[in-house]
Amino acid sequence: MLNNSSILVTGGTGSFGHTFVPMTLAKYNPRRLVIFSRDEMKQWEMAKLYGDDERVRFFIGDVRDKDRLVRALDGIDYVVHAAATKIVPTAEYNPFECIKTNIIGAMNLIDACIDSRVKRVIALSTDKASSPANLYGATKLASDKLFVAGNSYAGGHDTRFAVVRYGNVMGSRGSVIPFFASLASKRSLPITDERMTRFMITLEQGVELVWHAFEDMVGGEIYVKKIPSMNILDIARAIAPDAKHEIIGIRPGEKLHEQMIGIEDALYSYEYARHFKILPAIHGWSNDPARIKDGVRVGPDFTYCSDNNSEWMGVETLRRWIEQNRTKIGAI
Repeated sequence: MLNNSSILVTGGTGSFGHTFVPMTLAKYNPRRLVIFSRDEMKQWEMAKLYGDDERVRFFIGDVRDKDRLVRALDGIDYVVHAAATKIVPTAEYNPFECIKTNIIGAMNLIDACIDSRVKRVIALSTDKASSPANLYGATKLASDKLFVAGNSYAGGHDTRFAVVRYGNVMGSRGSVIPFFASLASKRSLPITDERMTRFMITLEQGVELVWHAFEDMVGGEIYVKKIPSMNILDIARAIAPDAKHEIIGIRPGEKLHEQMIGIEDALYSYEYARHFKILPAIHGWSNDPARIKDGVRVGPDFTYCSDNNSEWMGVETLRRWIEQNRTKIGAI
């Protein structure tokens, strides 16, 4: 599907873009892969990685600017929407700015993609959008709803929208692994709560889920990959086995456990070999055989949370992954 196509990634200089771009260039050989973002220095640094590769283009712009999006989307077939204000405390202290990017930006992109006759759009979501406890999660829930409803809003146009949702990305900038690694030499790690659990997904797995969504989607699906969980103490032990632990308490807006599918979505959720799908509640689409395919409906009390997961990652497994990816951890 993506072979010889034109693809645009909003927020493409972030952690996801740095993994999506080389993987997609290697697997699909697109005609054009456009990085759309507002940080010129990040674009300058990223451009050095691709030299004279004419397939990779860079476009300065902000999802808050609909006119700029329309210009950037000219001739684009597929879009991955990764642009967002993501840091929980930043969103809490700058709520207007978070809403402008995560909600208004989503609205702008939906309109611009329909007007530009883009074929398919995948929006990246987060566990924090499921039963949100902070503003970032609330804005991403609103964004998810917008992209799902965008399939109805498009009317007679052919543009289709879907969502990919995943939790803690292993080793990404600002995540717990590089944070603990930076403190390992101090022999003490701050632990918010010893009961805390987190989902563990690699950026490569996130990219592969986006590829699958492009191939599988009819419109309005939310894709949730099956991934292992870890307890926060095991993460700490994998990184600094001899460090002491200082319990500091949960920060404002932070959850004890990550949730990707809440009980409210159980009636519309289906299980597959490697992922779940939350189908749209609107228009009876959750009962559409074309969207369900070979899925099995989950039980009415089902939730997918990091504490009730059936798959867990051990300390040694994480330690091996860190050794194999040490040069990349926290770099992007």
